[in-house]
Amino acid sequence: MGQPEKPKRNMYALGCSCLASMTSIVSGYDVAVMSGANSLIKHDLKIDDTKIEILAGIINLYSIIGSIAAGRTSDWIGRRYTMILACSIFFVGALGMGLAPNYAILMVGRFAAGVGVGYAFMIAPVYAAEVSPASSRGFLSSFPEVFINFGVLLGYVSNFAFAGLPEHLGWRVMFGVGAVPPVFLALGVLAMPESPRWLVMQGRLGEAKAVLAKTSDTPAEAELRLSEIKEAAGIPEGCTDEVVPVPERSHGEGVWKELLITPTPPVRRTLLAALGLQFFQQASGIDSVVLYSLTIFEKAGLKSKTKRLGATVAVGFTKTSFILVATFLLDRVGRRPLLLSSAAGMIASLITLASVLLTIDRHPGEKLTWAVALCIATVLTFVGSFSIGLGPIAWVYSSEIFPLRLRAQGASLGASMNRMMSGAITMSFLSLYKAISLSGSFYLYAGIAAAGWVFFYVFLPETRGRNLEEMEELFGKASKSREKAEETGGVELVEGDEGESHDGRKD
Repeated sequence: MGQPEKPKRNMYALGCSCLASMTSIVSGYDVAVMSGANSLIKHDLKIDDTKIEILAGIINLYSIIGSIAAGRTSDWIGRRYTMILACSIFFVGALGMGLAPNYAILMVGRFAAGVGVGYAFMIAPVYAAEVSPASSRGFLSSFPEVFINFGVLLGYVSNFAFAGLPEHLGWRVMFGVGAVPPVFLALGVLAMPESPRWLVMQGRLGEAKAVLAKTSDTPAEAELRLSEIKEAAGIPEGCTDEVVPVPERSHGEGVWKELLITPTPPVRRTLLAALGLQFFQQASGIDSVVLYSLTIFEKAGLKSKTKRLGATVAVGFTKTSFILVATFLLDRVGRRPLLLSSAAGMIASLITLASVLLTIDRHPGEKLTWAVALCIATVLTFVGSFSIGLGPIAWVYSSEIFPLRLRAQGASLGASMNRMMSGAITMSFLSLYKAISLSGSFYLYAGIAAAGWVFFYVFLPETRGRNLEEMEELFGKASKSREKAEETGGVELVEGDEGESHDGRKD
């Protein structure tokens, strides 16, 4: 008679994921607050557009250091203390930026903040994925993106609130306020349990069992998760002691070699999926739109600064609203349908935005009210399309597909790709639109997003409802399917495993 009743949401796992994901607020806040601080810094410190471009985008390159270091750090000191470290580093950076007397010190503050952002980007999704039961992993693992968007909204509100302050104070207050959240976040993280998967990697089975009992939907699922994690960590099934010895590789030894030098076909495909997904998430231009939204609205013909700031707040509200919708759809609809529809919406929005801007360029001096309204509307549909699919799924997917022994470093590589592309895009945007026009820039982003849609359709299998320990088998099947298609001269189209249950449970 119909499908089995869906388990109730595990509130303990939800609380843990929520607290961990709040560390992402600071990264979203920094990106958005920079959009309002740009012009103030430029006039106060008397610097040119090139220095502003570097200042805005360099934090993403600095964050690569944090993303790479976070993988090894989190295997060494644990997921929880890595989050506290991230908060501490960002606190120092935000304080440094807020008190910076000149451009050089401001760059030092950006460096520290960037490293902290890199740590947060990598560790929050991994922790959320590792504490979540399979039935709600998509929902809980999307929380970091929810709080990134909440941070973006806070950044825009901060711009609006402090825009009236004297020039030399305005941008410093905007940055300095960013030092407040990390203090409370670090205290909150102390109340969380450690990741059960990390505890098993350390041989601390008793503690892991206690955490799994609280974060699983049923006692039977807790036992199943523990059994699968022990197998993935190389611990014999019969080991039931509170603390047991573990193989050396469970501490992260040889992981980089297995990931990059001698990967198996499933691991190679997993790495390609994670890197490709993170590449296209940023290469399609989302951070350029968020960071330079004031510039885009001004070029579109919105002359009033207050109206431009108000429009950016609308961008923040739209991003946050759509990401909240996405959190409830990930475990109901699945990753692939949301991802493909999201990318399609982004492509349509970018083409429309570019066409409207081209029309405005061809009618200089004319006030095209309809074009200004359509420009704002397409920016909103672009960020909304991003937030309902590609935004959260890049982090959910990358945090869940790697085998346990490779998860932290694999996720750190994905986060590094994300930050590298974000830095490249934001640091080149002003130069790009001066070279090929604003409309040309968005046509280019639309082309990249279209290539991303093809990549998602061909390379990314559905992962909804599967336990983390099943992912290597899933990507192994996908690799064999691809090899078979190449041998027969066909094209592989990954659509998940049809006919197999995706409710996350085994009969």
